[in-house]
Amino acid sequence: MVKMKLVKWVPLVVAVVLFVSMFHESSALFTPVDNYLIACGSSQSVTFLGRTYIPDSVQSSMALKTQGNSIIVTSNSSVPFPVYQSARIFPSTASYKFDINQQGRHWVRLYFYPLPKSGQNLTSASITVITENFVLLNNFTFKNYNGSYLFKEFAVNVTSDNLILTFIPSNNSVAFVNAIEVVSIPDELIPDQALAVSPSAPFSGLSEHALETVYRLNMGGPLLTPQNDTLGRTWENDAKYLHVNGSAVNYSVSPADIRYKSAVTPEVAPNWVYATAETMGDSNVPNGNFNITWVFPVDPNFTYFIRTHFCDIVSKSLNSLVFNVYINSDIAFPSMDLSSLTSDLSVPYYKDFVSNASSNSNTLTISVGPDSEADIPDAIMNGLEIMKVSNEARSLDGFLPVEILRPVSPSTKSKIGIIIGSIAGALAAVALVGLCCCCLVSQRSKTAHQGHTWLPLPLYGNSLTMTKMSTTSQKSGTASCISLTSSNLGRFFTFQEIMDATNKFDESLLLGVGGFGRVYKGTLEDGTKVAVKRGNPRSEQGLAEFRTEIEMLSKLRHRHLVSLIGYCDERSEMILVYEYMANGPLRSHLYGTDLPSLSWKQRLEICIGAARGLHYLHTGAAQSIIHRDVKTTNILLDENFVAKVADFGLSKTGPALDQTHVSTAVKGSFGYLDPEYFRRQQLTEKSDVYSFGVVLMEVLCTRPALNPVLPREQVNIAEWAMSWQKKGMLDQIMDSNLAGKVNPASLKKFGETAEKCLAEHGVDRPSMGDVLWNLEYALQLEETSSALMEPEDNSTNHIPGIPLTPLEPFDNSVSMVDGVNSGTDDDAEDAATSAVFSQLVNPRGR
Repeated sequence: MVKMKLVKWVPLVVAVVLFVSMFHESSALFTPVDNYLIACGSSQSVTFLGRTYIPDSVQSSMALKTQGNSIIVTSNSSVPFPVYQSARIFPSTASYKFDINQQGRHWVRLYFYPLPKSGQNLTSASITVITENFVLLNNFTFKNYNGSYLFKEFAVNVTSDNLILTFIPSNNSVAFVNAIEVVSIPDELIPDQALAVSPSAPFSGLSEHALETVYRLNMGGPLLTPQNDTLGRTWENDAKYLHVNGSAVNYSVSPADIRYKSAVTPEVAPNWVYATAETMGDSNVPNGNFNITWVFPVDPNFTYFIRTHFCDIVSKSLNSLVFNVYINSDIAFPSMDLSSLTSDLSVPYYKDFVSNASSNSNTLTISVGPDSEADIPDAIMNGLEIMKVSNEARSLDGFLPVEILRPVSPSTKSKIGIIIGSIAGALAAVALVGLCCCCLVSQRSKTAHQGHTWLPLPLYGNSLTMTKMSTTSQKSGTASCISLTSSNLGRFFTFQEIMDATNKFDESLLLGVGGFGRVYKGTLEDGTKVAVKRGNPRSEQGLAEFRTEIEMLSKLRHRHLVSLIGYCDERSEMILVYEYMANGPLRSHLYGTDLPSLSWKQRLEICIGAARGLHYLHTGAAQSIIHRDVKTTNILLDENFVAKVADFGLSKTGPALDQTHVSTAVKGSFGYLDPEYFRRQQLTEKSDVYSFGVVLMEVLCTRPALNPVLPREQVNIAEWAMSWQKKGMLDQIMDSNLAGKVNPASLKKFGETAEKCLAEHGVDRPSMGDVLWNLEYALQLEETSSALMEPEDNSTNHIPGIPLTPLEPFDNSVSMVDGVNSGTDDDAEDAATSAVFSQLVNPRGR
């Protein structure tokens, strides 16, 4: 075994020797049933990386159909690779039809290179490529591409006896392609399920999506070409994606040492991927317990399938290598002990996840770092694959569905004309009958319109507001729908009303994307601004959140809770309509944006507002409600910077009077999870208190709850901030913008409150009422310290306005929004709280 510093690239000559040595070990293990390698426009076969590409004019199991004449071009000049020596150009729509002998996943690989002297300006060609069910490329052009050639790899689930690839020129241009591959994939390679991250939960339905390979890395090893992969894949070295170059050290063994067992086969990844790895190196930090982090630019509008490959080739004995796997700032796999998972050393293992881009950026970060309980502080990764998942429009490039992009053939147009002519007479025949009904319909419509006013949301709904129908998932195609017939669940919106409010879900109105679905800004017919949360109908988790959100918010009305206006469950849709929160999530005002820094007083007032909302959840309803996902992205700010708690999809009714807790599966966001709840799966109101304690530290320090890029002792803000709080030095880590601007007594009370919230055991934490009391006291200490103190104002909505910037599009807890603020029944409660608080005489508070 050889340990090498990551200093320079492995010479190409050495790599070629390695490839030759591996070829006999890893090739020919899988023979695809369908194996089309097509050289488009070529007059002869082309050999590339050991594989032979057949001219598209002689392939008998494939048919080329064009609406006009295609153009064949070849080049005698130098090209990047032999596969790009020819191309077929399409001035009009054309398609390749492949006979499929085995249904299931297939690689669809496309090669593009704008050949010079082709008689066409291929660099400006605008190319759209679709299958019958998915959009693969949409208006791609080399004019906007930073590269001389393009290779695209997709994984498409073929469910019929043929696959049709359609090439559509657009913008009065042409389309072209140099080479095509359509190759079978083993059924077990890409499963239907993976583990979703933040919150951690099973994700199913991958078989209904197309995937596009974005990154495929061989950690610590050389470039692997299709010659050395039984599935024809390319694996690149990971060096250029490392966040800190010195953080990783290459480690390698002989590929012959890798022992495939159980479900892991060479088709999952070649043995050379598992025979090389990145392990922890010297990151120039005082503490060795740092993380190795890779950063990948991604399109934030899509979800990503992530496969991590591991093989313990560094340990001398079992159970000595234990580490954590992070995706963005979330722990995706805690305390991974490879030897316990594989029962041996040098045995491959992989784990699949589904995640969005990191908050406030267009990147996806993958990290590994040592676990605190590990004997040896080390971590390892051998390989990584990141694949884009098709969106709700079944597209991998943009948001136009395949039905819109698919051209209408002349024969179809002719049939449409005949159909229209045929039904014209029938329409004329029934016109008279329709005229007779107009008056009656008009009268009924007017009455219905008058009766379709907003239904008031009750202060307390009953537990049977969902009908029996609402508890059943109903299938309509691939969508899950839910019927809600109770009249006390707010206004019922028709789908057409939702379409009108959002301008047909205009992407320019997109506020954010989360696990439940996409959120759009909308305007109702009376001019009211709303936030429209459109659920993903394929998600069973989304169905549960849809029900929970309506059930919870129909019972609750409070100034510091985001209000639910209504819902829509037409056409198998799950849509929630909220008040519009103009200033978005609290997190965007703390870090990750260019918004002005909040003052200490502003932060206290926002925390007090959120605490009031949570206190009402715990005590204001007939039975307490535990939010279960308290974090800075679920605390939203209206146009007056009044804080409101949002996102009740994970909320749970609290324990009855004769119970101490609710036993339930762990849900929430890593970094904010109550450790006692995580260990025992026993949920109490004190779980929300712990999460709120993390929020308090986040507000003070303006950094994420988890940041795996930082040294080990700083990754978790709760642990890190608590160590400084116990030393009485919280001022050393607070936001630098607050330096010299915070009353020490106010900061001390704030730190003590956060420390109590973050107590290890729930019984040692205060109630939300006590937290609210102490925060009010911290605010009073801050106000009384000012020499120019203004007259007392007992409200929390006098924060001056701050310019709004667009919400980050891929936050897992999507921001809803709000601008309608009428007086509610809790105003008296707020006034009473302030009145009682003003009588405090104990300087320590509670």
